[in-house]
Amino acid sequence: MTMTERRAEPTEVESTEKEESPARAPEERPAEAPETSRERVNRRWHEILQETRVAQTGVQILFGFLLSVAFTPMFRELGTFDRVVYVVTVVLGASATGALIAPVSIHRCLSGQRMKDEVVETAGRLMTLGIVLLALTIGCTLLLILRIVVPGPLAEALAAGVMLWFAVCWYALPLHLRHRATQNASGDDV
Repeated sequence: MTMTERRAEPTEVESTEKEESPARAPEERPAEAPETSRERVNRRWHEILQETRVAQTGVQILFGFLLSVAFTPMFRELGTFDRVVYVVTVVLGASATGALIAPVSIHRCLSGQRMKDEVVETAGRLMTLGIVLLALTIGCTLLLILRIVVPGPLAEALAAGVMLWFAVCWYALPLHLRHRATQNASGDDV
């Protein structure tokens, strides 16, 4: 048997930990060690960077698509309302791109200035704004496409339904979870 084929034997510490820590219910698990303020701000910064990577990719692809629409032959056939929707959509997309990329620029400009708390707070707010702008951009893009594909008020109804879905998934659900966690925490303190 080669080294790669051998089954790794647990170390003495690992086997002791496995024996001493049977599966526990979540409420019986020991609490995590509290974070220092420095650890918390570093964790929050890394979370913002991860969120930014996800959101930036989506907004950049969508924005690139929007920019190319004006150069298609069908664009010339759009009516005034659809052109207004297009312009609003492009401006929203550019604004979302700016808000979602801003944390990177702010960090680069303020790196080494010992302002990480302020950078994280500002970046968090810009991410929230960027996500709102991204939702509006997607909604307007959907409206623009659906008005061409689906006749009548069905396009507006479908776009409104998707925007409502975004509001539920992106905002109402997180706020509900936060509220429930706050209630659970206050109930535990009693």
